[in-house]
This record gives sequence, C-alpha cells and structure tokens, in this order.
Amino acid sequence: MSNISKLIEELCPDGVAHLSMGETGSFRRGSGIQKKDFLEDGFPAIHYGQIFTRYGLWAEETFVFVSEGVAQKSRFAEFGDVIIATTSENDEDLAKAVAWLGESQVAVSSDAMIYSPENLLAKFVSYFLNSTDFQIQKEKYITGTKVRRISSQNFEKIKIPVPPLVIQEEIVRILDRFTLLEAELEAELEAELEARRKQYAFYRDSLLNQNDIAYETYKLGDLGVVSTGKTPAAKEANAWNGSLLFTTPSDISNGQKYIVKTKRNVSLEWVKSKRWKTFGDNAIFITCIGADMGKSSMPCAEGIVNQQINVIQVNDDLDREYLYYWLVSKRNFLLSLGKSNGSTMPILNKSNFCNIEVPLPVVEIQRNVAKKIAVMDTLVNDISSGLPAEIAARRKQYEHYRDQLLTFKELQPAGS
Repeated sequence: MSNISKLIEELCPDGVAHLSMGETGSFRRGSGIQKKDFLEDGFPAIHYGQIFTRYGLWAEETFVFVSEGVAQKSRFAEFGDVIIATTSENDEDLAKAVAWLGESQVAVSSDAMIYSPENLLAKFVSYFLNSTDFQIQKEKYITGTKVRRISSQNFEKIKIPVPPLVIQEEIVRILDRFTLLEAELEAELEAELEARRKQYAFYRDSLLNQNDIAYETYKLGDLGVVSTGKTPAAKEANAWNGSLLFTTPSDISNGQKYIVKTKRNVSLEWVKSKRWKTFGDNAIFITCIGADMGKSSMPCAEGIVNQQINVIQVNDDLDREYLYYWLVSKRNFLLSLGKSNGSTMPILNKSNFCNIEVPLPVVEIQRNVAKKIAVMDTLVNDISSGLPAEIAARRKQYEHYRDQLLTFKELQPAGS
C-alpha cells in the first residue's frame, strides 16, 4: 500500500476522476455462437455461460473453438477488451467479467458484451467489476425476474475510477500476486475440507445403514405432503415487495443444511391473496431439475419455492432432520433417477419422487441418529465454525484488501 500511496501523492494528490463507463470505453454485444457450434479446434470462442463456470478474471486462451464460418458471423474481442456476461439466474453472477489477454481475436456469444476501454487496463477493469463498489452500483440497473439482465445502456452509466496508468499497473501487479497466494491457500483449505467431508459422509452413511437396527420401508410420498413450487409472474411487481423467503435452486448449495435467507423475497400478503402454499419448519426442499438436481435443504422461516424444487412437508410422527440426512446421502441416486427419464436435462417429477422407497427405523432411533450426524455436520459444513469459516474469512480479507486498493478520493471539478 505504501508504494501506491506514494504514487497517488505524486500523481493525483487532489483525487481521481470517476467517470461513467460509457465515457471510458465502448460497448458492443456479442452474437452468433451456440453450444452446438463448439469444436475442439478452430477459431477461439467464449460463450457467456463459460464466464461463470470456467474463467477467472482474465484469460489468454479459450476452452472451446468454432468454425471460421460461425466466427465470421460473430463479433470479436481483441487483446485488452473485457467480456461481460449480461444475463444470469442471480444478481451476484450477473456482469461477471473476463479480461481478454490472448494474442488472437476471440469470438463472443450473445448474452455477453465486449467492453473496449480507453485509458484503463483490462485487468484493472476486471478487478473493478468484481469489487463491492461495482456490485452496489450494479443493483439499481438490474431487470428481469426469472432471468436477471443488465443492458449496455445501463452499464454505460456505472462509474469507475480512472487513476493514472502507472497506478493501475501497480494495483494489478499487487492484486495478481495476492490473488495467486489466496488461491494457493484456499486450495490447501479446500483439500482439507474435502477430506473432512468424505469422512463425514462415511460416518453419516454408516449411521443411516446400521445392520443391528430394524427398518420398515415406506414410499416417500407416504411420509408427508409433496408439492412443487412456482414463480410469480414478472408483471406482478407487488409480489416482490416483502420479507417472505423465495427459494430457488441457487439458494441451495451442497452441505447447506438450513436456508436462512434467499437472494429474493416476496410479499406474504400477495402470496396469501393468491392462496399459494407456504412452507415452514416441517419442510424439506429438494431441487428437481438440471445439473444441480437432488440438492436438499430445510427452511428456517416461512416461504415459497420456485417450480424447480420439490417440497415434502414431513409428517409430525417423523424426524425431519433424519429424513433430510437420508435424502442428502442419496444425492447420486436422485441424480441417476432424474437422468433415467430419457430427456436431455435431468428432471425428477413429483410422481417419481413420491415413489422413492425410504427405510426408516422407529422415531426414537431417527432422532438419536440425526443428533449424532448433526454434531459432525456442524463441524464440517456450518459456515460459522471450522474450515468453511476460515475459507470465508480469507475471502473476506481478500475482498477488503481489493476494495481498498480500488477506492480513490474523487477528483472534484475546478471551482467546486
């Protein structure tokens, strides 16, 4: 930080201009590339969906290619451009960006835009688009309900600090080094956490399958009321003003036992006016479509779910936590069941879900087993303790340091 401070004192002691991104560069939309066009060799290409899943903050090579014919129908990013995803299922991922530092042109798909900055380094822009300042600014320009979007016209309004290039270079150098160290430390912690999770899974499955306990087999549909959720229409603006949890698959992650908050909330009054069913402390949520199918969690408060989630409201004479742990242990089975329907996308419909057979001991044993599993579950998975908390703390430390480096006193107009 001391070197940065010296440079700021020397080059911009009165502050740094904060300009709209429209003033600092130009935007153009990608076009023309679909997943069916992917090749293992050919013209380099980036599909917007890969920005979420395969790329970091910058790239010099692509993971897929397209033919010259497809490429010629597309728009290209050049060295020093920033490729930005313009649609997402959630606000957090929306506008995730990758700075293109490859020697060749790269074809860019639709649902992404290409930003060509002036007097800004591509990496500096990419780091800024990952900062807290940007996330706060971005929120007021997001549109859409099921699919969240941000337009290039709105993106142009977002302000970015424009320090001298030598300061940008120094910030990028520091953040590159810090990012590498952070990744190495996280990899070590993740490896240890994965080992702990394997131990936990073995312990959990052993308790759920004890040979000296008597079990009776029931169909899942007989253990509670099973239903599937739905989503308010985009035009129902008043539905989205409230505190009722609205759970989607993106709110459920592997190992997350309870849902405490969701990315979006809905109005309890609106839900009651539509006579929609709400779910509370006797419910288990199970994602029922797509690659994330079969993830399970339990709500901590009243709410509704979208159509990609099956809900079972567990009967009072059963232990909800026991059934939750059993469903978690059967994730791979649920996935295979969802893939067996012949469709291209895994889907577990309500009928098949209800017919799943569950071996259950008496309720006293269910409670005892669930309590034992919960002890190790907390150690391994609870975000407030153990390794996950350490990983989260390191990420917060990194984010704080990054945000400090990207925060500048704003230069005031002359005479103000």
